[in-house]
Amino acid sequence: MNYRLSRRSLLTLGVVALSQTVVRAQTPETQPIYLPMVMRSPLPGTLLGPPSGTAEAAIAWLSPRSTAYVPYDVGVIVNGYAEIGQAAEIDWFLAIAQCAHETGHLTSWWCQRPRRNPAGIGVTGEIREAPPDQPPGPDWAWDESIQRWRAGLSFASWVGESIPAHLGRLLAYALPPGAGTPYQQQLIDYALWRRPLPDHLRGVAVTITDLNGRWAVPGTEYGQRILALAERMRSEGY
Repeated sequence: MNYRLSRRSLLTLGVVALSQTVVRAQTPETQPIYLPMVMRSPLPGTLLGPPSGTAEAAIAWLSPRSTAYVPYDVGVIVNGYAEIGQAAEIDWFLAIAQCAHETGHLTSWWCQRPRRNPAGIGVTGEIREAPPDQPPGPDWAWDESIQRWRAGLSFASWVGESIPAHLGRLLAYALPPGAGTPYQQQLIDYALWRRPLPDHLRGVAVTITDLNGRWAVPGTEYGQRILALAERMRSEGY
C-alpha cells in the first residue's frame, strides 16, 4: 500500500528519522516522500547446497507456460525435484530453471510423453531414417511427424527416472569420482548408467556457469541464461 504524507503530517507524527534503507521519490507537488527499498541478494548459482527458490514459485512460473503438462502434472514434477534434490543436497530450484530453459518451459517435443527428457540429455540433433520398429540404438526416439528417428534419451516416468537422471548428471559434473554422500553417489551411478560422462568432466562445475560449453555447445552464456531465468522464476514467489 502506498501512503502519501504531507510535510505537516510528518511533523505531526513526529517522524524525525528513518531506520531503514530508503528510496527518494517525488510527488506531483515535488514534495519528497520515502519508500522502503526491498533488497534481495542475487542467486549465487552454486550447484551444491540449499534451494535458491521455492516449489510454489516454480509451479507458479511453469503452470501457465507449459503446453504439454496440466498444472497437476507440473506440481508432481516440481515436487519430485524438491524431494529428490533436498535429499541429494543440490540446488533443485536451479535444476528446475535448467529444465525450463532446455524444454521451453515444458513445451518441447523432447520433454513430452513418452520421452520426458528434462534437459536435453543425449539429444545431439542427429536424425536417422529407419523403419519405426527398428531403432538405430537404445537411445533413439521415433518422431511421427517426420517419420524419422531422433537421437536422445527417453524416460518412463518423471519422478522415477527423469529427475534422478537430471540431478545425478548435475552431481557428476559437481563432484569428482568417489566424492559425495551415498545417496548422491547412487544418483550419479544411475545418471551415468543412462548416459556416461567422460572422466575429465567429473567435478569441474561448482556453479551453473561452469557448465558453459560443457552441458551445451557452444553454450558460451548457458549458465548465465539459466541464472537469469531462475531469478525471474523466483520472483513469482514474492
